[in-house]
Amino acid sequence: MKQKGLKTNITSILSKDNIMSPPRILVFGFATVILIGTMLLMLPTASLDNQSVGFVNALFTATSAVCVTGLVVVDTGTHWTIFGKTVILFLIQIGGIGFMSMATLFAVLLGKRISLKERLIIQQAVNQNTLSGVVKFSLYMLGLTFLLESIGALLLSIRFIPEYGLLKGIGYSIFHSVSAFCNAGFDLIGNGRSLTPYVTDPLVTFTVGTLVILGGIGFAVIVDVVSNHKKKRFTLHTKIVLTMTLFLLTTGTMLFLFFEWNNAATLGGLSMPNKLMASFFQSLTTRTAGFNTVDTAGLTNASKLLTIIFMFIGGSPASTAGGIKTVTFGIILIMALTVIQGKDRVGIFKRDISYSIVNRAITIAVFAMLILIIITMTMTAVESQFEFMDILFEVASALGTVGLSTGVTSQLSNPGKLLLIFTMFTGRVGTLTIAFALANRQQNYRNLVQYPEEKVIVG
Repeated sequence: MKQKGLKTNITSILSKDNIMSPPRILVFGFATVILIGTMLLMLPTASLDNQSVGFVNALFTATSAVCVTGLVVVDTGTHWTIFGKTVILFLIQIGGIGFMSMATLFAVLLGKRISLKERLIIQQAVNQNTLSGVVKFSLYMLGLTFLLESIGALLLSIRFIPEYGLLKGIGYSIFHSVSAFCNAGFDLIGNGRSLTPYVTDPLVTFTVGTLVILGGIGFAVIVDVVSNHKKKRFTLHTKIVLTMTLFLLTTGTMLFLFFEWNNAATLGGLSMPNKLMASFFQSLTTRTAGFNTVDTAGLTNASKLLTIIFMFIGGSPASTAGGIKTVTFGIILIMALTVIQGKDRVGIFKRDISYSIVNRAITIAVFAMLILIIITMTMTAVESQFEFMDILFEVASALGTVGLSTGVTSQLSNPGKLLLIFTMFTGRVGTLTIAFALANRQQNYRNLVQYPEEKVIVG
């Protein structure tokens, strides 16, 4: 009876005209944070020249920060004051871990009870399958985030304090640690250089790289590995994430090394160990991190295409990363192999994957591909002065919330900037979340009707 009552309560909450459904609250919540950030960044005190950056540029920067993308229309290191940089830092942190997680923290600190509807929203925000333990998971996620960012800042301070001085070095260390773990890609180095001055620096490369990987594999995976590392009884989700992450990192490193080996604009002048390190960093940063230790504009077309593919795939679910996610990509690959082998069930690691999850993965990939195609075609018409590859690269970077750019972002017209703003927002919130927010998903009798099956010719 208790379980039936709970189901009835949830149904009544979600079916009330679908006005305040969890997907809609998430969409409007992110939009509200972006608008607040926009208003703050528009203030003259946020810019070093004491002039307002304007609504579109402030909106673009706030969206890029909240959506942890890293695309910028003004140089972060040289344009913004300490106030402006602090606003961007807070927007990155809120966007990376989710505004509902931050709201949960404040609610717990204030002793406020978390209602059923709030738990449903948190469940949607942190990509959990059940309501059980979502508040505890959210708080654990916050604690883990702050711990890892603190360790990262401490390690980066070893390099930045001697270089920039005590206070500035500490500020740089904190900013880049948060930006790395949240997979944001914002940097304070200045003049659009990102981390290129540290291409041969193992401390900066591997500290930032490790933070990016940990932020990109997802909190559920980290919790599972920490809790079950002795028994090695990981969930299927964790196994797929770790397998796909290792596969993509290894493949990407080898391909970037091959494509850029003699390219004087990127790896050509580096020693063998530094070439390997730079290729490894390029492989991991393309899947939503947005930092770069080599000149992105100088990449060969083969590397740019590989980067676009990796940006489209992105990181893992319930993480700070974007893209269609590694699990989605992995499930589609597994399904394709299943069809080729003539099997009826989709499965891996001696576990079957339900067709509802397979269908969801296909839907996410199809929606993302459609958005990529539509926005790219529109951008090509609006920004006709740029090469097609640069436009496709920019749109893929925005959709995957990556932040890598070939250098055209600051030259875009206002319509082009608005298109990328929409793309970044869609990439961060998720195509399905936006679709669910716009759709009326009430149950009705039509959902129960089944029609006769009929075969069609495919392929």
